[in-house]
Amino acid sequence: MQKPPRIWVSNATPAKHEVLRVRAQMEHTMESGLRQDAEGKLRPRNIVTRFEARLGNTLLFSWEPGISVSQNPYIEFTFLARESGVLHLHWKDDTGQMLSTQKTITVG
Repeated sequence: MQKPPRIWVSNATPAKHEVLRVRAQMEHTMESGLRQDAEGKLRPRNIVTRFEARLGNTLLFSWEPGISVSQNPYIEFTFLARESGVLHLHWKDDTGQMLSTQKTITVG
């Protein structure tokens, strides 16, 4: 999880009660632990185990993917713009590595 995630928000300056769409993608191998390497040894499992989206301290969306999710996971969700704040997106994988990004939302 070295490269920064890509994030897109439908409108960074929405009207109050406008529905916002968020799209995010990060690079990750999502190794299931079921595949073998060239010598026949199982590759260690390493998948994204948790994703959270928060606006300030308010949890908007959480996801705990399983081993069937493909590499470079893409996620899309919507929420209702009620107040301004910083949208924080966090990913965590089996190795404990974390990746985060943020975007400011200003409700007009």
